Amino acid sequence: MREIQYEIVKEIAVLSRNSGGYTKEINLIAWNGHEPKIDIRSFSSNREKCGRGITLSADEAAALLEVLKKELDHR
Repeated sequence: MREIQYEIVKEIAVLSRNSGGYTKEINLIAWNGHEPKIDIRSFSSNREKCGRGITLSADEAAALLEVLKKELDHR
């Protein structure tokens, strides 16, 4: 099985931290040498482990932002 490699190109924000030390983060990450994409996932405190997450292109992130704005405006 091929090892997955990633490089955090830019740290954007830490959204939360749980009692186990994991943080839910938004970062710009280059996976396996590809172009960096916006990535939302949890990481252990030393970033040796990461949870499942979602990776978005700039267009997908913009679409998500618009949908979330509309949803939050209705609350």
